[in-house]
Amino acid sequence: MSYRSGKMSGYPGAPPSGYGAPQGYPGAPPASGYPGAPPQGGGYPGGGYGGAAPPQQHGAGYGGQPGGGYPGGGYGQPGVDPQVAQWFNAVDTDRSGQIDAKELQRALVNGNWSNFSEEACRMMIDMFDLDRSGSINMHEFASLYKYINDWKSLFERIDRDRSGFIEEEELRQALEQMGYRFSPTFISNLLAKFDPRGRRLTLDNFIVSNVQIKRLTDSFRSRDKEMRGTATMAYEDFIGIAMGAHK
Repeated sequence: MSYRSGKMSGYPGAPPSGYGAPQGYPGAPPASGYPGAPPQGGGYPGGGYGGAAPPQQHGAGYGGQPGGGYPGGGYGQPGVDPQVAQWFNAVDTDRSGQIDAKELQRALVNGNWSNFSEEACRMMIDMFDLDRSGSINMHEFASLYKYINDWKSLFERIDRDRSGFIEEEELRQALEQMGYRFSPTFISNLLAKFDPRGRRLTLDNFIVSNVQIKRLTDSFRSRDKEMRGTATMAYEDFIGIAMGAHK
């Protein structure tokens, strides 16, 4: 990898104020302070969860404030914010007390009103499924709720033209401010992977790409003993890292 100014490839340090990458993958949600509290009252109409109450059929999304409350009341648990409990009840359509990836996917939308990808929802369920049941309970959902809103807040800061998407130049600047030194070719190819025609990121793809970059960077860094931006690894180790089987 090479930075466009010709600087040596390296690892990101501590992210500057206002930007960051999640601390720890998988498991814990972002550390306190990253990347800032979600906008009050929904604020800028971003994808994912937001606003005062869930809509009756979809998660809060671009283009409007969520309307109405969840019909029929629902249930909560001690120590869980009532708004989070209300969202959980809206997403838990089969009343199992657990949310799986399919239920989550139906509840989350991007700026173009497309639902979050199956990949994104499975990844997030896996990250917060502490008891490895394949779904998340209300307490696990509370951590996921904050995690999505933290990413949403960061997405809104990067989306300076407020288009509801992150374009190439916005992504390049954001990655630089996070401390990553990627070439323009890499960034262009990354966008093409998720959106070959438009070459821009929706919120779900923004989350997936950043989590994958963070995971792979941590794995590579642990093998780059001299911190020179290069590492030698066995074939099986490389495959394991790429597939998420190795740390």
